[in-house]
Amino acid sequence: MTFERERQQMIADIESGVAFTRTMTGRNRLDPRVMEAMQRVPREDFVPENLRASAFRDGALPVGHGQTISQPYIVALMTDLLELRDTSIVLEIGTGTGYQAAILSQLARQVYSIERIPELARSAQQRLSEMSCDNVEIQCSDGYLGWPEKAPFDGIVVTAAAPEVPPALLEQLKPGGRIVIPIGLPYSHQELMLVTRDPQGNTDTRKILDVAFVPMIEGA
Repeated sequence: MTFERERQQMIADIESGVAFTRTMTGRNRLDPRVMEAMQRVPREDFVPENLRASAFRDGALPVGHGQTISQPYIVALMTDLLELRDTSIVLEIGTGTGYQAAILSQLARQVYSIERIPELARSAQQRLSEMSCDNVEIQCSDGYLGWPEKAPFDGIVVTAAAPEVPPALLEQLKPGGRIVIPIGLPYSHQELMLVTRDPQGNTDTRKILDVAFVPMIEGA
């Protein structure tokens, strides 16, 4: 199956989501490069076989190990908020099945992704390699610590909710860089936050909208 009709509906649903939340996000439209990446990357290959028919619905789906793949609109929005260039170096916390990393790989020069569950890290790396996403490197470790050997980063995206922005991630962000992260308690009120750092190193944090993510767990 090509899922072409479902893919086009996903794009339409993302555009509807953008229109519905524009007063909260300040975005009337997403970067065309982001939308092209969302259309190009085969989302159906990043969900369990028995859920492929549901891959394009605008909702999160379980992927095993208590983890989920985020809804397409949220993936697109978080990617857009990073404002990546083709020279950008990006860190992702929470690889999951590798879908967000695959989207980022279309927009950045290099993507580093951290996953704490070994089985997910291995399968995501294999999947991305088979798709020739050669600019993605995955490490199985504690996302709270970031990846200091590869820092600093132009953008950092976190796909699990933390009670606060981990200090290590702030330290590893370049001046002019951006962090997109859900903040809040597990299975409680959470807010998607955008953290920016100006050229002088000062940070600013802005709420984007309410969200629901699995919790970010400290420790490898």
